[in-house]
Amino acid sequence: MRSELDLELVGLTKRYGDVTAVDAISYLFKAGTYACLLGPSGCGKSSTLRMIAGHESVSDGAVRLSRRDISALPPAARGTAMMFQNYALFPHLSVADNVAFSLRMKGVGAPTRKARAAEMLALVDMAEFGDRVPAQLSGGQQQRVALARALITEPQVLLLDEPLSALDPFLRIRMRAELKRLQRELGITFIHVTHSQDEALALADEIVVMNNAVIEQAGPTRAVFEAPKTAFVARFLGSHNVIALPEGKIAVRADALQLNPPEGAKLQGKITNIEYQGTHVSLTAAIAGDQEVTAILSDRDFFGAPKDLGEAVGLDWDKQAAHALTA
Repeated sequence: MRSELDLELVGLTKRYGDVTAVDAISYLFKAGTYACLLGPSGCGKSSTLRMIAGHESVSDGAVRLSRRDISALPPAARGTAMMFQNYALFPHLSVADNVAFSLRMKGVGAPTRKARAAEMLALVDMAEFGDRVPAQLSGGQQQRVALARALITEPQVLLLDEPLSALDPFLRIRMRAELKRLQRELGITFIHVTHSQDEALALADEIVVMNNAVIEQAGPTRAVFEAPKTAFVARFLGSHNVIALPEGKIAVRADALQLNPPEGAKLQGKITNIEYQGTHVSLTAAIAGDQEVTAILSDRDFFGAPKDLGEAVGLDWDKQAAHALTA
């Protein structure tokens, strides 16, 4: 059942001259969803986000929010807010004034602006930094300010363009938890562009995998991860092997591959790489047809029966672990 606050893309297209960056995509984002647009550079995900925000014009199709076509509206009139990758904070304004800037542009009085900015800074745990300027903040703190500035407009949809890409790995994980907490607390739709599979899997209720300007596969995160439909999705999400068999291509998760003696195994191969990764060991084997597959073993399983480079192995999997691919 549709909600009044759903966001829908209807045949959404973006062309730059002869180049089609987004090719007639359609998708319904249910209200209150945390969704990730996931894909490699140049796949069309950022152009899609910018068309939703109103920072790129729509060549064809429509963006519909709350059942109204917002495609031709200016960004401030859409009910969306965008948090940019580079945060785009005004260096000469204080943190509080940065957060309150959109209210100032709307003519909201100073006492109200100050109170609302303080509320937003408290929401992102930055209440004590209101008098500082952006140069006095760390990257993570600047990100929180940018988030507060976007949220002060009370959007129905918050759009995030690679918001964690500039952060170090430790802070990135902390901010993932913070973004998820905020989305649950606010109950609004978050649409988050990323090329990081780990980020999308950690954050999203649903993922939209894009490739070559179209949606390759979309749906609930676990469903897409567990059952990729195409070789591209299987490879891009990671942790899957794409194996060409006489009857067609299949995807098998790396942690579902079992190492056995070569005789009688579904596949035979030779080990070409072994990587110890702490909690597990990643083992790569070359198989027939110039293919490579990766098996992930627990450190206990691997070191209980160690393998060597060049060693012949058999590779098996349970029937339910393999998914037929359509392309």
